[in-house]
Amino acid sequence: MDSDDLGLFGPGSVTWKVHEEPILIVAGLRSLFLQALHPRAMAGVAQNSNYRTDAWGRLLRTATYVATTVYGTTAEAEAAGARLRRLHDRLRATDTLTGAEFRIDEPDLLRWVHVTEVESFLSTARRAGLPLSDDEVDGYYTEQRRAAALVGLDPTTVPGTAAEVADYYEAVRPELRMTREAAETAVFLTAPPLPWKLSLPVRLGLNLGPPRWAYLGLAGTAFALLPTWARRMYGGLGLPTTALSANLSVRALRLAFAAVPRRYLEGPLIQAAKERAARHAAASLAG
Repeated sequence: MDSDDLGLFGPGSVTWKVHEEPILIVAGLRSLFLQALHPRAMAGVAQNSNYRTDAWGRLLRTATYVATTVYGTTAEAEAAGARLRRLHDRLRATDTLTGAEFRIDEPDLLRWVHVTEVESFLSTARRAGLPLSDDEVDGYYTEQRRAAALVGLDPTTVPGTAAEVADYYEAVRPELRMTREAAETAVFLTAPPLPWKLSLPVRLGLNLGPPRWAYLGLAGTAFALLPTWARRMYGGLGLPTTALSANLSVRALRLAFAAVPRRYLEGPLIQAAKERAARHAAASLAG
C-alpha cells in the first residue's frame, strides 16, 4: 500500500547506507564551500535568497529537502521536487561578470549544485571511515541520478560513476573563480550568526564558547575536505598533510557521533522510512 512505499531508494540502496551517517552535516558545509566557486551559481544564491539573514533556516530547509528525497515516499519526493522546480522557474539572476540575465534553473547550474552535493556526501562519508567498495561508489552516483531528475535534469546528462564525476570536475574547473562573493561566502560559512536560542545568552553577556568552537571545528573540517584544487583557489594550503589532517578530524567526528544514541540524530523522516521498511520486510516474509 502507499503508506509502505519505500521511496526512490529504500533499504539495501547505497544511498540509504551513505545518508544514515550523521557526519553528512560536514558534507553539507563542504558542498557549500565548493558551490560558491562557481560565479553564476553564487550570483543566483546571493540575488535570490536571504541566506545571510536566515542562514540556519535555509540550511534546515535544504536538509529537509534532501531527507525527503532520500527517505520520503515516492509521492513525497516527487512533490518536493515539483515545489523546488516551481520555485526555480520564476527566479532570475544577473551575471556579475557579463551583466547578462540568466535563469537559475539552467541545466549547467543545476548539474553543478547536484554534483558538488552528492560528491561531498559520498567523499566525506568515505573519508570518515564508512566502508564503501568502488562498485558501491559508482552505485551511489547512479542512484542519485533519480534525485537529479527531481530538480529537472535529464539523468543521462548527470555523472553516474566516480570516473564521470572526476571528468566533470576537470571540465568545469575553467569556469570557476575565486570572486569577492565566494570569499565573503566562505567567511560567512566559517562563522555565521548563531541561531536565536544560542545567540540570546551572548546578547545577555554570557559566555558561549563551546557551541561556537564546535561549529568552527565542523566548518574547518569541511573546508579541509575540499579537493586540493578548490582549497588552492581559496588560498588554502593544497598540501597532502592538509588532506591527512582532514581525514583524521572527520574520522574523529564520526566516532563522536557514533557515541550519541541514534534517536537523537535521526529525524522523523528517517524514522518513518525505517518503520515502512520494517513493515514491508514483515509483509514479504508473511507472503
